[in-house]
Amino acid sequence: MSKFLIAGLGNIGEEYEFTRHNIGFEVANALALALTKETGVTASKLFHTDRLASIHETRFKGKSLVIIKPTTYMNLSGKAINYWLQTEKIPVSNLLVITDDLALPFGTLRMKKKGSDGGHNGLNDILETLGTSEFARLRFGIGSDFPKGKQVDYVLQRWNKQEEQALNERIEKAVEMVKSFIGIGVDRTMSDFNNK
Repeated sequence: MSKFLIAGLGNIGEEYEFTRHNIGFEVANALALALTKETGVTASKLFHTDRLASIHETRFKGKSLVIIKPTTYMNLSGKAINYWLQTEKIPVSNLLVITDDLALPFGTLRMKKKGSDGGHNGLNDILETLGTSEFARLRFGIGSDFPKGKQVDYVLQRWNKQEEQALNERIEKAVEMVKSFIGIGVDRTMSDFNNK
């Protein structure tokens, strides 16, 4: 049975909850909730803490799925992802990383097959740790509406009211894209969802 690793990036700790930089965690939570058969379970109960990550294991379309939220902090995301790829014997071709992206307008979703880190510290660490850029990533646009030199403040801020209103719908769309990646692969997901 083929097995997939879905890694939502973010930072652990209450001060980082619901910040722009943690959208990967939010999508991972929503995915775990969407795929679980139990009703009334909160995302926090769906994940258990294990080595270097909070983890949720499930199945989708006959495939085995490991969803992780690294507990290493963003800048060491590669350590957690590499550990779980090795432990679960998952090929890099079945890895999908979900990350925030300053270069995309708020709510824009882009699946990519490979690429650079785009200045993202989490992606940079994954690229360096895995020694390859050939892994899929789902980029969730957080916009770049901040004054020069205030990038760190911006990504670590919570969503504004306007963004909050649109957020759930965009997270649901991101979950659809992750399911599509698992079900029909990265190429068809890109053509079905990107730029739409």
